[in-house]
Amino acid sequence: MQQQQYRITLLPGDGIGPEIITVAVDVLKAVGQQLNLNFEFQEAPIGGAAIDKTGNPLPDETLAICRNSDAVLLAAIGGYKWDTLPSNQRPERGLLGLRAGLGLFANLRPAKILPQLINASTLKREVVEGVDIMVVRELTGGIYFGQPKGIFATETGEKRGVNTMAYTESEIDRIGRVAFETAQKRKGQLCSVDKSNVLEVSQLWRARITQLASEYPNVTLSHMYVDNCAMQLLRWPKQFDTIVTGNLFGDILSDAAAMLTGSIGMLPSASLGSSGPGVYEPVHGSAPDIAGQDKANPIAQVLSAAMMLRYGLNQPQAADKIETAVLQVLDQGYRTGDIMSEGMTLVGCRAMGDVLLKALENPQS
Repeated sequence: MQQQQYRITLLPGDGIGPEIITVAVDVLKAVGQQLNLNFEFQEAPIGGAAIDKTGNPLPDETLAICRNSDAVLLAAIGGYKWDTLPSNQRPERGLLGLRAGLGLFANLRPAKILPQLINASTLKREVVEGVDIMVVRELTGGIYFGQPKGIFATETGEKRGVNTMAYTESEIDRIGRVAFETAQKRKGQLCSVDKSNVLEVSQLWRARITQLASEYPNVTLSHMYVDNCAMQLLRWPKQFDTIVTGNLFGDILSDAAAMLTGSIGMLPSASLGSSGPGVYEPVHGSAPDIAGQDKANPIAQVLSAAMMLRYGLNQPQAADKIETAVLQVLDQGYRTGDIMSEGMTLVGCRAMGDVLLKALENPQS
């Protein structure tokens, strides 16, 4: 069988990023050897690391390298070191620029309770057992990108901060179709989240999503206000299958959904566009407080690599192998500090990578 070639751009970023992406690369190399997949890795700076090197959180060269790849594997950006910079020069601007530069308008963030970690959740077992949610978040519009934005002086000299939440019909339709198609592959239930009782932009959102529903008769559509959705995620999360919402609401709700699982360190995400490479990254941040201490949980990064294989490279068998290895390692009782519980074996970032490689080499039936 002819070897398949893939060019992967690595963006280690800041904090624990370099540690966890090293584990993911080792896992990809191992599964590649098993399935005759060749990965050509190229690394580029982003976020704080890019600021330190070039003064720009997203250098032009980094964006060009990403565009010239089959997929982008991102670790984490940001940290206390850069918090005093002007808002338009902070590491997070690199991430926003990457999404815009690659046209990544759809963010898929799963929140699935793994049976091995059900006791890691802060919620009761009966509340979270069986939870399997996919949050589809619009990524390149809304309040993070709307104009005007900034801090301005008024006629009285008082400063006024302004951000604009705006969506066009085409932007809503585009993310709506991704959400309906995602729901079709799951349980066929889609909940659209907005704030249409007070926001005109949400009124347009609800109208367009409702109109799209006629194209997907096998999907059951419901609507929910964002404040109620936040409450329901804690009260009865099993009612949700697929959630679609705008940029700001999706940012908040996907983090809330992530914590149902007990640790944000366990969850991957995929950011996709109409064409070109997608970006695959953990949900968690750069955790600068534990950077360089071999304490980071690399599983979300590894599962992000699995999402990359599944959604970006159309290699579901390779994705299955990685996901199975993760479950096997958890069954064997290995835990990093963030998911540690009584009777389990505490390991660091590098050691977790080692046991994942062993699980890939010797899968249990």
